[in-house]
Amino acid sequence: MFAKVLIANRGEIALRVIRACHELGVKTVAVYSEADVRAPHVREADEAILIGPPPSSESYLRGDKIIEAAKQTGAEAIHPGYGFLSEREWFARAVRDAGIVWIGPPAEAIAAMGSKTAARTLAVANGVPVVPGTTEALKNAKEAEKIAKKFGYPVLLKAAAGGGGKGMRVVAGPKDLAGALEAARREAKNAFGDDAVYLEKFVVQPRHVEIQILGDNHGTVLSLGERECSVQRRHQKMIEESPSVAVTPELRKKMGETAVRAARAAGYVNAGTCEFLLDKNGEFYFLEMNTRLQVEHPVTELVTGIDLVQWQLRIAAGEKLPFRQEEISPRGWAIECRITSEDASNNFLPSTGRIEHLHLPSGPGVRWDGGIESGSEVGLYYDPMLAKLIVWGADREQAVTRMRRALIDLIIQGVETSRDFHVRVMDDDEFRRGAIDIQWLERRLGSILERRPSEESVRVAAIAGALLAERDRSARAVSAPAGGAGAGRAAAESTGVADSWKQAARLDGLRS
Repeated sequence: MFAKVLIANRGEIALRVIRACHELGVKTVAVYSEADVRAPHVREADEAILIGPPPSSESYLRGDKIIEAAKQTGAEAIHPGYGFLSEREWFARAVRDAGIVWIGPPAEAIAAMGSKTAARTLAVANGVPVVPGTTEALKNAKEAEKIAKKFGYPVLLKAAAGGGGKGMRVVAGPKDLAGALEAARREAKNAFGDDAVYLEKFVVQPRHVEIQILGDNHGTVLSLGERECSVQRRHQKMIEESPSVAVTPELRKKMGETAVRAARAAGYVNAGTCEFLLDKNGEFYFLEMNTRLQVEHPVTELVTGIDLVQWQLRIAAGEKLPFRQEEISPRGWAIECRITSEDASNNFLPSTGRIEHLHLPSGPGVRWDGGIESGSEVGLYYDPMLAKLIVWGADREQAVTRMRRALIDLIIQGVETSRDFHVRVMDDDEFRRGAIDIQWLERRLGSILERRPSEESVRVAAIAGALLAERDRSARAVSAPAGGAGAGRAAAESTGVADSWKQAARLDGLRS
């Protein structure tokens, strides 16, 4: 095992990797921008190196500075987390050329699967089913119109080099195609530096089901089961779960074997994910392979008992996987909600500010993977995801109920968050039945947002507000320059804090 690892990331994933390293007795090096000087991941690491100003283009995307930081601190390996440079072939190659171990798939596998068009070509060559479409980037609108006519509308334009919904457009008819292609190319160029866009048939109301794979350097590649990722807004995942209500044991085996076949074709090693569309008839189509750790990896960990991050480290250090495929099957049910600094009631606009108060949920089966604490500053430089709340239950009903309770327990004061949105999803009848697909949230969002917030949410918010008011008023009273020893206590007693508590108590009384 390595003596020291550098984590080329920030926030919750940096903390997740740091903790996995420490459990293995590995020292850690954090990198940080000037905006993250007080971030928890900087404090939790054994060492930390400043790599630049707040913009990611000047810090977390500077591979040269990150490699230099690894050399400076004597780190033997680099873990990229997800996002930033995690799927950049050139960075994986540069790390390897610098004599440092890359904790991820080989640069050649990233190249093979990093481009969606290249991945589709590889999949077709190895008998992996794909959505009908092109395997090469579109040359112009005329070519796009010809191909779209062949497949029939609607069609989907997708950036060849990226993900996360960037450079993606659904086109309903021929009159919209040229404009959509131009917009997709422009967005792809801005997001990924590559304006290549390809076209595929748009599958109506499929599920987004992905298969987690794990491969070592000794020839073993395993499927760790599926994750249901259909609750999406604008192609961005918001809630994930494992297993999926739509996947039978027979389908799980078939999809798993297909994912393993695709991974072997790419010479894949370490953790990765094959993403599929699953239609209503149980037919599935390969979309792409994510050549990194996924945001939603905790749900797989909870139902399999396998620590994916630790095995990323172990595989990179040369260890063999000790599991057999037949030993891996889901136990219970896990759900993850992405807690973001967004105002759902205002078109999910980003919210910035200081985290004034943070109360974390606890209890059986509750896990918090977070990158914030009370006092954290939330800005606009980086992704709005603050944390992930994950729960495990014996079955899906218990997991949904437990997630709802954990969300109610969660208090984040100071910025708007997605917490209440998630509570409302947990209360939705269709979601509770598992009647979802990748267009479900877009159809259902209006009714979800119109639903009144739960009484528990209102009560918890009132109590949290009272606590914050009491803290602030007490602080002012203690800092008052005059009034004698008893002045602070008298001021606190006359602030009206009790009225806030009475209001919360009255609300609780009305509930009962």
